[in-house]
Amino acid sequence: MTRIALAVVGDGKMGRAVAALAPEAGFEVVALLGAADVAAAGITPAVLNGATMAIEFTEPSAAAVNVRQCLAAGCAVVCGTTGWDDERRRIEDAVRGGTGTFLWAPNFSLGVHLFTRITEYAARLVAQAGAGFDTHLLETHHSAKVDAPSGTARLLADRAAAAWGGTIPVTSVRTGHVPGTHAFVFDAPFEQITLEHVARDRRVFAAGALHAARWLNGRRGVFTLDHLFPAPE
Repeated sequence: MTRIALAVVGDGKMGRAVAALAPEAGFEVVALLGAADVAAAGITPAVLNGATMAIEFTEPSAAAVNVRQCLAAGCAVVCGTTGWDDERRRIEDAVRGGTGTFLWAPNFSLGVHLFTRITEYAARLVAQAGAGFDTHLLETHHSAKVDAPSGTARLLADRAAAAWGGTIPVTSVRTGHVPGTHAFVFDAPFEQITLEHVARDRRVFAAGALHAARWLNGRRGVFTLDHLFPAPE
């Protein structure tokens, strides 16, 4: 397996998890960058230390600058930071109009990606049944989670809404150390259907981001996890 030179942007819990799992996924971590490491000059080719791929997990206030600087340095970027949608869309438009490689996902759990497809199908099926069900989405994350609803919850609700035929309410809970739980509830007067995804360890997000980064290597353009796992015919 050819090793890919990787820069991990963000030295928090997620960044450290990515760095810990990277060697067994075929990466060589050549830079682990915290805020102090980029405070003076930003993210430059010298700071990237030869990395051709970057995985970014930081904060909404830092993500846009981090991603732009990595792309300007010729480094492909996989980003899992949520809560900066407007700036992210501008970056995606710039990449489509020029060169570079960028993949963003609100959640890199491969199970969540499958869960999104499952809930879309379920919403369509329940709506077509016309059996008097309402629906809502409950998402729970650790107390340090900044954005509410989470990026994952917004994605799930938006994707299912088209199948449901209307807006899907989202309730956000921030408590303790929960890595991430998302539950779709279809509720009728005398019965209830619940579909739930539970993340047990934040390493699931790190492993998914590394899987996406290996797939992304050598490609050009803007991508999502849908490109990795296209819907079945």
